[in-house]
Amino acid sequence: MSDVSTALHDPLEEVAASQRRHGAAAWAWWLLRRLGLAVLTLWLVSVLVFLATATLGDPIRAILGRDYNSNPGRVQQLEELLGSDQSVVSRYLDWAGGLLTGDLGTSLASTRPVGELISGSVTNSAVLVALSALVMIPLAFGVAMISAHYRRRRPDTVIQTILLAIAGLPEFVIGVLLIALLATTVFKVFPAVTISSPTGHPWDNPEAMVLPTLTLVLWVAPYVSRIVRASLLEVIDSDYVELARLKGIPENVVMRKHALLNAIVPGIQVVALQLAFLAGGVVVVETLFSYPGIGLQLVDAVRNHDVPVVQALSMIIAGVYVVVNLVADLLSILLTPRARTAISS
Repeated sequence: MSDVSTALHDPLEEVAASQRRHGAAAWAWWLLRRLGLAVLTLWLVSVLVFLATATLGDPIRAILGRDYNSNPGRVQQLEELLGSDQSVVSRYLDWAGGLLTGDLGTSLASTRPVGELISGSVTNSAVLVALSALVMIPLAFGVAMISAHYRRRRPDTVIQTILLAIAGLPEFVIGVLLIALLATTVFKVFPAVTISSPTGHPWDNPEAMVLPTLTLVLWVAPYVSRIVRASLLEVIDSDYVELARLKGIPENVVMRKHALLNAIVPGIQVVALQLAFLAGGVVVVETLFSYPGIGLQLVDAVRNHDVPVVQALSMIIAGVYVVVNLVADLLSILLTPRARTAISS
């Protein structure tokens, strides 16, 4: 009898092991393909950024102005930094090779290494975006759940009207309105600009972080909330949610454990998209509030024709877009059984 059971058991084990190996290989292939697409995207962005900055004119003449003809030593120094004696292809290869090794070049305006120059700004912007996301995500999901619970009733109508009104405003308009309301005209509660010491950080003065954070939250939360609400309404009308109600499960439990968990995948996608938008929209907000981040530094670099700094900051923003979308795709597949099955099969 033991021989018969062993003969029946071994083929089943082999089939299960084969399926596991096939599933792992499929996942590895999917991940490698997505990483390849991410690398290809960043390469194309690097080409566009380099060509765009190379066609903006002569940055050396723009930086030196009247001293261009009277200061040949400085002109020669800047030409060496830019590699003006090389072809465009050679300059791009040198710049791209530096990016791969962590060498972002040297600033034309200050002759300091770009990595050292922008490190503080990148940290400040990362904190601002992370703080905005921590406030925005629970706020947007909470508003969406309340709106879906009261759908086609007065609270839902009021919420959707407010969200549409806010969603129609650009980020700089939201910021100006908040400054007028909370910093200058109506209530003087928070500072209108962010002031930090050269050796300190903006979060050393928490009050200075409120208005930039609130501007970013109000800019992206309405869109996230409306998408999540639409997903919730679709799930609420499904059969298994109706079955949960028929079993007598309280409505708040149905919304939290049944509806929200099944509507979270579209929410992850839209949150990732909005976080990527935050990386770009932070440029306007930081400039408006004089927040010492990559946005303000990018504007200053463009104004000063500091090409290496513009290139480095543009690639950082592009990298954030690619990484955030890659993580969102991975989370969406992990949380969707049908997607996991499609990859493994």
